[in-house]
Amino acid sequence: MSSHPTPPASFSRLSLTGFLTLLLIALMMGANHVAARTAFNHGVDVVTAVTFRSSVTAFVVALILWQQKVSLQLSGRHQKNLLLIGALIAVQSVCLYSSVARLPVALALLAFNTYPLLTAFWARVLYGHRPERAVLLAMPVMLLGLALALDVLGAASGLGAAQQWGQIGAGVAFALAASATFGLALVITQHEAADVDGRLRTFTTMTTVAVLAAVVASTQSGFHLPTATAGWWGLGALTFLYGTAFTIMFTVLPKLGVVGNSAIMNVEPVFALVLAWAVLGQSIALMQLVGALVVVATVMWLGLRRR
Repeated sequence: MSSHPTPPASFSRLSLTGFLTLLLIALMMGANHVAARTAFNHGVDVVTAVTFRSSVTAFVVALILWQQKVSLQLSGRHQKNLLLIGALIAVQSVCLYSSVARLPVALALLAFNTYPLLTAFWARVLYGHRPERAVLLAMPVMLLGLALALDVLGAASGLGAAQQWGQIGAGVAFALAASATFGLALVITQHEAADVDGRLRTFTTMTTVAVLAAVVASTQSGFHLPTATAGWWGLGALTFLYGTAFTIMFTVLPKLGVVGNSAIMNVEPVFALVLAWAVLGQSIALMQLVGALVVVATVMWLGLRRR
């Protein structure tokens, strides 16, 4: 899903416009990852994609800050924690795109969508918060669904467990690393930076991600640009889709008053599954589809439950 953390918000009644807006954001986020895989298939590397995407998004959000005259004042505590959050999101972005480059897009997003469990873990470790009963109940269900979706035993592929993990192991590891860093960023945001304006928080995060990614690129072999027209379309599309989704998220959603219902956006892997099938020719077995739906339904239940 999104790579910028937002703290929990209270629930409000969801209008048709709000519901459709949330679905549009989920669609654009899913399409962003399909576009990224297209770019990766034609010469673009992960760091280049993250740099372009984050730089353009930071620029767009900067224009919003300027146009809406948002105060840029930050305390020393906020500056330190926002820098940490930005670094975590940089790691999360690289890890998630690295997973997308290795796994079918929908499966990479499903593995990443375990972040509610890891968010609860970090909240317990860092702040002593006991996980809610709902999270404990959801954990085995989500993990079972993920096991089915990833075909961990190699039953659907017919490869057997060893060969299956030889193919998916690195991609799953990157997705879970993205999930862990995103969960940590969410917890730190909630406890240390929740009172910072969401637009300013997004700008500082995306700027930090862009700078760190550019530094990494400069210390390696530079940016890897597309080697074919399809790659340019992919790079342009992932940048446009990501930036547009974030712009809508922080300008339209607050006015609609539906931020507390943002769990609906966790249908992103479903959109990615359909788009990856249509654009990339990726498909999964029926058993994996069942597992995917279990994961998505569980994450949405966690996000939409009344607190």
